[in-house]
Amino acid sequence: MTSMRGRTPVSSRLPEFPWDTLAEAKERAGRHPDGIVDLSVGTPVDPVDPLIRDALYASSDFPGYPVTIGTTMVRTAACTSLERRHGITGLDNSMILPVIGTKEVIAGLPATLGIGAGDDVVIPEIAYPTYEVGALLAGARPVRADSLTQLGPSSPALIYLNSPSNPTGKVLPVEHLRKVVQWARERGTIVVSDECYLGLAWDDEPVSILDPRVTDGDFTGLLAVHSLSKTSNLASYRAGFLAGDPALISELLAVRKHAGLIVPFPVQGAMAAALDDDTHTAQQRERYRSRREVLRAAVLAAGLRIDDSAAGLYLWATRDEDSRATVDWLADRGILAAPGDFYGPRGTRHVRLALTATDERIAAAAKRLTV
Repeated sequence: MTSMRGRTPVSSRLPEFPWDTLAEAKERAGRHPDGIVDLSVGTPVDPVDPLIRDALYASSDFPGYPVTIGTTMVRTAACTSLERRHGITGLDNSMILPVIGTKEVIAGLPATLGIGAGDDVVIPEIAYPTYEVGALLAGARPVRADSLTQLGPSSPALIYLNSPSNPTGKVLPVEHLRKVVQWARERGTIVVSDECYLGLAWDDEPVSILDPRVTDGDFTGLLAVHSLSKTSNLASYRAGFLAGDPALISELLAVRKHAGLIVPFPVQGAMAAALDDDTHTAQQRERYRSRREVLRAAVLAAGLRIDDSAAGLYLWATRDEDSRATVDWLADRGILAAPGDFYGPRGTRHVRLALTATDERIAAAAKRLTV
Protein backbone atom coordinates (compact mmCIF):
# COMPACT_ATOMS: atom_id res chain seq x y z
CA MET A 1 0.00 0.00 0.00
CA THR A 2 1.32 3.42 -0.93
CA SER A 3 1.21 6.32 1.50
CA MET A 4 0.55 8.71 -1.42
CA ARG A 5 -3.20 7.77 -1.49
CA GLY A 6 -3.50 8.24 -5.22
CA ARG A 7 -1.58 11.50 -5.32
CA THR A 8 1.01 11.94 -8.04
CA PRO A 9 4.52 11.96 -6.55
CA VAL A 10 6.45 15.17 -7.14
CA SER A 11 9.42 13.07 -8.23
CA SER A 12 7.41 11.87 -11.23
CA ARG A 13 7.70 15.37 -12.73
CA LEU A 14 11.47 15.21 -12.64
CA PRO A 15 14.05 13.45 -14.80
CA GLU A 16 16.11 10.62 -13.37
CA PHE A 17 18.91 11.94 -11.15
CA PRO A 18 21.76 11.97 -13.70
CA TRP A 19 24.57 10.57 -11.57
CA ASP A 20 22.44 7.53 -10.69
CA THR A 21 22.90 6.43 -14.30
CA LEU A 22 26.68 6.22 -13.93
CA ALA A 23 26.75 3.22 -11.58
CA GLU A 24 27.88 0.72 -14.22
CA ALA A 25 30.59 3.01 -15.62
CA LYS A 26 31.79 3.79 -12.10
CA GLU A 27 32.08 0.09 -11.29
CA ARG A 28 33.92 -0.46 -14.56
CA ALA A 29 36.39 2.36 -13.88
CA GLY A 30 36.88 1.08 -10.34
CA ARG A 31 38.32 -2.18 -11.66
CA HIS A 32 41.47 -0.39 -12.78
CA PRO A 33 44.44 -1.85 -10.84
CA ASP A 34 45.50 1.65 -9.71
CA GLY A 35 41.98 2.64 -8.69
CA ILE A 36 39.39 4.97 -10.15
CA VAL A 37 40.05 8.58 -11.12
CA ASP A 38 36.65 10.16 -10.59
CA LEU A 39 36.32 13.30 -12.71
CA SER A 40 32.53 13.09 -12.94
CA VAL A 41 31.60 15.46 -10.09
CA GLY A 42 33.01 18.91 -9.39
CA THR A 43 33.48 18.39 -5.67
CA PRO A 44 36.48 20.12 -4.03
CA VAL A 45 39.22 17.92 -2.58
CA ASP A 46 41.67 20.49 -1.22
CA PRO A 47 41.81 21.69 2.41
CA VAL A 48 39.66 24.45 3.82
CA ASP A 49 41.96 27.36 4.67
CA PRO A 50 42.72 27.62 8.42
CA LEU A 51 41.54 31.24 8.38
CA ILE A 52 38.06 30.05 7.43
CA ARG A 53 38.01 27.17 9.92
CA ASP A 54 39.11 29.54 12.69
CA ALA A 55 36.24 31.88 11.80
CA LEU A 56 33.79 28.97 11.85
CA TYR A 57 34.94 28.03 15.34
CA ALA A 58 34.91 31.64 16.56
CA SER A 59 31.26 31.93 15.46
CA SER A 60 30.18 28.59 16.94
CA ASP A 61 29.27 29.79 20.46
CA PHE A 62 25.92 31.24 19.39
CA PRO A 63 22.92 29.42 20.88
CA GLY A 64 20.12 31.44 19.30
CA TYR A 65 18.46 31.46 15.90
CA PRO A 66 20.32 33.32 13.17
CA VAL A 67 18.35 35.69 10.96
CA THR A 68 17.46 34.75 7.41
CA ILE A 69 18.82 37.97 5.97
CA GLY A 70 22.25 37.17 7.39
CA THR A 71 24.61 39.14 9.56
CA THR A 72 25.73 42.61 8.61
CA MET A 73 29.25 41.22 8.53
CA VAL A 74 28.57 38.58 5.88
CA ARG A 75 26.49 40.91 3.69
CA THR A 76 29.13 43.63 3.84
CA ALA A 77 31.84 41.07 3.02
CA ALA A 78 29.82 39.93 0.00
CA CYS A 79 29.44 43.50 -1.28
CA THR A 80 33.09 44.38 -0.87
CA SER A 81 34.32 41.10 -2.36
CA LEU A 82 32.19 41.56 -5.48
CA GLU A 83 33.61 45.04 -5.96
CA ARG A 84 37.19 44.03 -5.19
CA ARG A 85 37.24 40.78 -7.18
CA HIS A 86 34.83 41.51 -10.02
CA GLY A 87 34.44 45.29 -10.35
CA ILE A 88 30.77 45.37 -9.32
CA THR A 89 29.95 48.78 -7.88
CA GLY A 90 26.80 50.24 -6.34
CA LEU A 91 25.82 47.28 -4.14
CA ASP A 92 24.73 47.66 -0.53
CA ASN A 93 23.61 45.23 2.16
CA SER A 94 19.96 45.36 1.06
CA MET A 95 21.04 43.71 -2.20
CA ILE A 96 22.60 40.59 -0.61
CA LEU A 97 20.91 37.41 0.66
CA PRO A 98 22.92 34.44 2.04
CA VAL A 99 21.60 31.04 0.93
CA ILE A 100 22.14 27.43 1.96
CA GLY A 101 24.28 26.55 -1.03
CA THR A 102 23.31 27.67 -4.50
CA LYS A 103 21.72 24.40 -5.62
CA GLU A 104 18.84 24.76 -3.17
CA VAL A 105 18.18 28.34 -4.14
CA ILE A 106 18.20 27.55 -7.87
CA ALA A 107 15.87 24.58 -7.34
CA GLY A 108 13.41 26.74 -5.42
CA LEU A 109 13.81 30.11 -7.10
CA PRO A 110 10.99 29.98 -9.69
CA ALA A 111 8.43 28.83 -7.10
CA THR A 112 9.66 31.34 -4.51
CA LEU A 113 9.20 34.15 -7.05
CA GLY A 114 5.66 33.06 -7.83
CA ILE A 115 6.47 31.56 -11.22
CA GLY A 116 4.34 28.56 -12.10
CA ALA A 117 1.86 27.01 -14.51
CA GLY A 118 1.67 28.91 -17.78
CA ASP A 119 5.07 30.52 -17.31
CA ASP A 120 8.21 29.85 -19.31
CA VAL A 121 11.65 29.58 -17.70
CA VAL A 122 14.47 29.88 -20.23
CA ILE A 123 17.59 27.81 -19.58
CA PRO A 124 20.74 27.37 -21.69
CA GLU A 125 20.65 24.64 -24.32
CA ILE A 126 23.51 22.93 -22.48
CA ALA A 127 22.76 23.56 -18.82
CA TYR A 128 23.28 22.65 -15.19
CA PRO A 129 20.36 20.22 -14.58
CA THR A 130 18.93 22.09 -11.58
CA TYR A 131 17.70 24.99 -13.76
CA GLU A 132 15.27 22.60 -15.42
CA VAL A 133 14.41 20.93 -12.11
CA GLY A 134 13.52 24.29 -10.51
CA ALA A 135 11.15 25.11 -13.37
CA LEU A 136 9.50 21.69 -13.18
CA LEU A 137 9.09 21.86 -9.40
CA ALA A 138 7.28 25.18 -9.84
CA GLY A 139 5.02 23.74 -12.56
CA ALA A 140 6.54 26.07 -15.16
CA ARG A 141 7.77 25.11 -18.62
CA PRO A 142 11.54 24.95 -19.15
CA VAL A 143 12.59 26.28 -22.56
CA ARG A 144 16.13 25.68 -23.86
CA ALA A 145 17.57 28.57 -25.85
CA ASP A 146 20.95 30.24 -26.24
CA SER A 147 19.90 33.19 -28.37
CA LEU A 148 17.13 35.72 -28.07
CA THR A 149 15.99 35.12 -31.64
CA GLN A 150 15.08 31.55 -30.66
CA LEU A 151 12.53 32.97 -28.21
CA GLY A 152 10.68 35.08 -30.78
CA PRO A 153 7.95 37.34 -29.39
CA SER A 154 7.57 35.38 -26.13
CA SER A 155 7.81 36.98 -22.69
CA PRO A 156 9.26 34.35 -20.34
CA ALA A 157 8.98 34.83 -16.60
CA LEU A 158 12.65 34.13 -16.00
CA ILE A 159 15.81 33.55 -17.99
CA TYR A 160 18.91 31.81 -16.65
CA LEU A 161 22.40 32.71 -17.76
CA ASN A 162 25.51 30.78 -16.74
CA SER A 163 28.91 32.29 -17.48
CA PRO A 164 31.38 30.67 -17.13
CA SER A 165 29.20 27.74 -18.06
CA ASN A 166 28.87 24.48 -16.24
CA PRO A 167 29.61 22.19 -18.09
CA THR A 168 31.12 23.87 -21.17
CA GLY A 169 33.30 26.60 -19.65
CA LYS A 170 31.98 29.06 -22.24
CA VAL A 171 32.18 32.75 -21.34
CA LEU A 172 29.50 35.24 -22.44
CA PRO A 173 30.83 38.64 -23.57
CA VAL A 174 29.63 41.98 -22.23
CA GLU A 175 27.72 42.75 -25.44
CA HIS A 176 25.66 39.57 -25.16
CA LEU A 177 24.84 40.23 -21.50
CA ARG A 178 23.76 43.79 -22.30
CA LYS A 179 21.42 42.56 -25.05
CA VAL A 180 19.84 39.98 -22.73
CA VAL A 181 19.28 42.57 -19.99
CA GLN A 182 17.69 45.06 -22.40
CA TRP A 183 15.50 42.35 -23.98
CA ALA A 184 14.39 41.09 -20.57
CA ARG A 185 13.51 44.53 -19.25
CA GLU A 186 11.34 45.23 -22.28
CA ARG A 187 9.32 42.12 -21.34
CA GLY A 188 9.38 42.23 -17.55
CA THR A 189 11.53 39.08 -17.48
CA ILE A 190 13.75 38.34 -14.48
CA VAL A 191 17.37 37.51 -15.35
CA VAL A 192 19.20 35.13 -13.02
CA SER A 193 22.91 34.75 -13.70
CA ASP A 194 24.67 31.74 -12.19
CA GLU A 195 28.18 33.04 -11.53
CA CYS A 196 29.58 30.28 -9.33
CA TYR A 197 32.68 29.95 -11.54
CA LEU A 198 33.28 33.66 -12.09
CA GLY A 199 36.58 33.59 -10.19
CA LEU A 200 38.08 30.79 -12.28
CA ALA A 201 39.15 32.36 -15.57
CA TRP A 202 41.76 30.81 -17.89
CA ASP A 203 41.56 31.97 -21.50
CA ASP A 204 38.68 34.50 -21.34
CA GLU A 205 37.72 36.93 -18.60
CA PRO A 206 34.10 36.40 -17.49
CA VAL A 207 31.88 39.32 -16.52
CA SER A 208 29.06 39.48 -13.96
CA ILE A 209 25.52 40.38 -14.96
CA LEU A 210 25.87 43.13 -12.32
CA ASP A 211 28.95 44.65 -13.94
CA PRO A 212 28.39 48.37 -14.65
CA ARG A 213 29.29 47.75 -18.31
CA VAL A 214 26.22 45.52 -18.46
CA THR A 215 23.75 47.32 -16.18
CA ASP A 216 24.67 51.01 -16.50
CA GLY A 217 24.21 51.02 -12.72
CA ASP A 218 20.62 49.69 -12.75
CA PHE A 219 20.09 46.31 -11.05
CA THR A 220 16.34 46.12 -11.73
CA GLY A 221 15.22 42.58 -12.56
CA LEU A 222 18.69 41.12 -12.11
CA LEU A 223 19.99 38.48 -9.69
CA ALA A 224 23.50 37.03 -9.54
CA VAL A 225 24.08 33.67 -7.86
CA HIS A 226 27.43 33.23 -6.09
CA SER A 227 28.95 30.23 -4.33
CA LEU A 228 31.95 29.69 -2.08
CA SER A 229 32.03 25.96 -2.88
CA LYS A 230 34.63 26.14 -5.63
CA THR A 231 36.75 29.22 -4.95
CA SER A 232 37.03 28.59 -1.18
CA ASN A 233 36.49 24.79 -1.01
CA LEU A 234 33.33 25.26 1.07
CA ALA A 235 31.03 22.78 -0.68
CA SER A 236 30.37 20.99 2.62
CA TYR A 237 29.52 24.28 4.34
CA ARG A 238 26.63 24.98 1.90
CA ALA A 239 27.64 28.62 1.58
CA GLY A 240 26.33 30.91 -1.13
CA PHE A 241 24.53 34.19 -1.65
CA LEU A 242 22.35 36.14 -4.05
CA ALA A 243 23.10 39.70 -5.12
CA GLY A 244 21.12 42.19 -7.16
CA ASP A 245 17.73 43.87 -7.39
CA PRO A 246 16.75 44.88 -3.83
CA ALA A 247 13.05 44.36 -4.62
CA LEU A 248 13.69 40.76 -5.67
CA ILE A 249 15.97 40.19 -2.68
CA SER A 250 13.25 41.56 -0.38
CA GLU A 251 10.62 39.26 -1.87
CA LEU A 252 12.86 36.21 -1.60
CA LEU A 253 13.69 37.14 1.99
CA ALA A 254 10.01 37.49 2.91
CA VAL A 255 9.24 33.98 1.64
CA ARG A 256 12.41 32.34 2.96
CA LYS A 257 11.75 33.71 6.47
CA HIS A 258 8.48 31.77 6.54
CA ALA A 259 10.20 28.63 5.24
CA GLY A 260 13.06 28.80 7.75
CA LEU A 261 15.70 28.79 5.04
CA ILE A 262 18.55 30.18 7.14
CA VAL A 263 22.31 29.87 6.74
CA PRO A 264 23.69 28.63 10.10
CA PHE A 265 25.41 31.36 12.13
CA PRO A 266 28.86 29.67 12.24
CA VAL A 267 28.76 29.22 8.46
CA GLN A 268 28.00 32.92 8.05
CA GLY A 269 31.10 33.69 10.11
CA ALA A 270 33.17 31.42 7.89
CA MET A 271 31.68 33.01 4.77
CA ALA A 272 32.61 36.50 5.91
CA ALA A 273 36.21 35.42 6.52
CA ALA A 274 36.41 33.71 3.14
CA LEU A 275 34.95 36.69 1.30
CA ASP A 276 37.33 39.12 3.01
CA ASP A 277 40.45 37.16 2.03
CA ASP A 278 41.78 36.87 -1.52
CA THR A 279 44.99 34.99 -0.77
CA HIS A 280 43.39 31.57 -0.35
CA THR A 281 41.25 32.01 -3.49
CA ALA A 282 44.33 32.90 -5.53
CA GLN A 283 46.15 29.83 -4.22
CA GLN A 284 43.21 27.58 -5.06
CA ARG A 285 42.90 29.06 -8.54
CA GLU A 286 46.56 28.24 -9.18
CA ARG A 287 46.01 24.64 -8.05
CA TYR A 288 43.24 24.31 -10.61
CA ARG A 289 45.29 26.06 -13.29
CA SER A 290 48.12 23.54 -12.79
CA ARG A 291 45.74 20.56 -12.92
CA ARG A 292 44.07 21.96 -16.00
CA GLU A 293 47.37 22.20 -17.86
CA VAL A 294 48.24 18.58 -17.04
CA LEU A 295 44.83 17.14 -17.88
CA ARG A 296 44.26 19.29 -20.95
CA ALA A 297 47.54 18.20 -22.54
CA ALA A 298 46.74 14.54 -21.89
CA VAL A 299 43.18 14.78 -23.22
CA LEU A 300 44.43 16.36 -26.45
CA ALA A 301 47.23 13.79 -26.75
CA ALA A 302 44.62 11.04 -26.46
CA GLY A 303 42.90 12.38 -29.57
CA LEU A 304 39.94 14.14 -28.01
CA ARG A 305 38.92 17.67 -28.96
CA ILE A 306 38.26 20.25 -26.25
CA ASP A 307 35.58 22.84 -27.00
CA ASP A 308 35.02 26.11 -25.11
CA SER A 309 36.49 25.44 -21.61
CA ALA A 310 37.81 29.01 -21.40
CA ALA A 311 36.96 29.27 -17.68
CA GLY A 312 35.55 27.22 -14.83
CA LEU A 313 36.43 23.80 -13.47
CA TYR A 314 35.80 21.50 -16.42
CA LEU A 315 37.08 20.37 -19.78
CA TRP A 316 34.28 19.92 -22.33
CA ALA A 317 35.72 17.19 -24.52
CA THR A 318 34.59 14.99 -27.40
CA ARG A 319 35.64 12.02 -29.51
CA ASP A 320 32.86 12.89 -32.00
CA GLU A 321 30.74 10.01 -30.79
CA ASP A 322 27.87 9.47 -28.38
CA SER A 323 28.89 10.70 -24.94
CA ARG A 324 28.07 7.37 -23.30
CA ALA A 325 30.53 5.63 -25.63
CA THR A 326 33.19 8.09 -24.55
CA VAL A 327 32.30 7.49 -20.90
CA ASP A 328 32.84 3.76 -21.48
CA TRP A 329 36.12 4.38 -23.32
CA LEU A 330 37.37 6.43 -20.38
CA ALA A 331 36.05 3.91 -17.83
CA ASP A 332 38.16 1.22 -19.50
CA ARG A 333 41.12 3.41 -18.51
CA GLY A 334 39.88 3.82 -14.95
CA ILE A 335 38.56 7.35 -15.49
CA LEU A 336 34.97 8.37 -14.75
CA ALA A 337 33.53 11.35 -16.62
CA ALA A 338 30.08 12.93 -16.77
CA PRO A 339 28.30 12.30 -20.10
CA GLY A 340 27.11 15.41 -21.89
CA ASP A 341 23.54 14.16 -22.04
CA PHE A 342 23.28 15.13 -18.35
CA TYR A 343 23.11 18.71 -19.55
CA GLY A 344 20.62 18.53 -22.38
CA PRO A 345 20.15 17.16 -25.91
CA ARG A 346 22.88 19.36 -27.39
CA GLY A 347 25.46 17.84 -25.06
CA THR A 348 25.18 14.26 -26.26
CA ARG A 349 28.53 14.12 -28.06
CA HIS A 350 30.70 15.56 -25.28
CA VAL A 351 31.85 14.57 -21.81
CA ARG A 352 32.65 16.80 -18.86
CA LEU A 353 35.97 16.20 -17.10
CA ALA A 354 36.35 17.93 -13.72
CA LEU A 355 39.59 19.46 -12.48
CA THR A 356 38.52 18.74 -8.90
CA ALA A 357 40.78 15.80 -8.15
CA THR A 358 44.07 15.68 -6.30
CA ASP A 359 47.34 16.33 -8.12
CA GLU A 360 48.10 12.62 -7.81
CA ARG A 361 44.80 11.54 -9.38
CA ILE A 362 45.06 14.11 -12.19
CA ALA A 363 48.57 12.82 -12.91
CA ALA A 364 47.23 9.25 -12.90
CA ALA A 365 44.52 10.19 -15.41
CA ALA A 366 47.06 11.92 -17.62
CA LYS A 367 49.31 8.87 -17.61
CA ARG A 368 46.44 6.54 -18.53
CA LEU A 369 45.40 8.80 -21.40
CA THR A 370 48.88 9.05 -22.89
CA VAL A 371 50.08 5.43 -22.59
